[in-house]
Amino acid sequence: MEKALEFALFRTFAVPSVSRLLVATGEFVSRTRKRYDDTELILYEILENGMESVRGRTAIARMNAMHGRFKISNDDYLYVLSTFIFEPIRWMEQWGWRSFTAIEKEAILINYQQLAKRMGIQAVPQSLESFEAFNRAYEREHFSFDPANKIIGDKTLELLLGFYLPGRFVGLGKPFAYCLMDTPLRRAMGYPDPPGMLQLLVRIVMKAKAWVMAWIPEPGKPVLGTKRNRPSYPSGYSIENLGTFSPRK
Repeated sequence: MEKALEFALFRTFAVPSVSRLLVATGEFVSRTRKRYDDTELILYEILENGMESVRGRTAIARMNAMHGRFKISNDDYLYVLSTFIFEPIRWMEQWGWRSFTAIEKEAILINYQQLAKRMGIQAVPQSLESFEAFNRAYEREHFSFDPANKIIGDKTLELLLGFYLPGRFVGLGKPFAYCLMDTPLRRAMGYPDPPGMLQLLVRIVMKAKAWVMAWIPEPGKPVLGTKRNRPSYPSGYSIENLGTFSPRK
């Protein structure tokens, strides 16, 4: 599911209005790892503690303060939210050891509908079907190549591959990552189509991994994202200091 959310990021980068804003702020380009950690930590604080907890409310306030500095359209907000709903669902259907149940899908929808309320997002679709229809229509209309897409995408891809590969081998991992992207996404990001045999190999490996995962017992206690060691915050972090802030005058 975490991998699905990472690839959901790339879908947002395929929208020029989003990627241009990210390039303009400079954060994703100059401090990619910190920006990635900040995004994960804010979302994990909300997910793990609940939206009505003190930490959850603080994380939402920090997120709203960051977004409030910029002119972001309601549809852009809605689309980013939709990727957090549907990319995990689609990823599990394609690569997971089992798909989400109908109740789990509904729970994901309700979770993000509630988050949308707290973010001030308007006209939120009320069903999975209508929200997915919005998601598909938005991509058909807004996916297009822009140099900013590739700038942000390359930085993020290098970061994600760096979790598994030494720096000198990161380039070798890129074609494998392209195999996990659909054609419209690759086109909008300016990425090439990987060879057919490589795509087949990746499908076989991912399906084999799913088969193995089905037989591995689930961990006895949750692995919390907020407790993970992060190079951006070797001594810990406070929610109030996560993310970006207005430049000091």
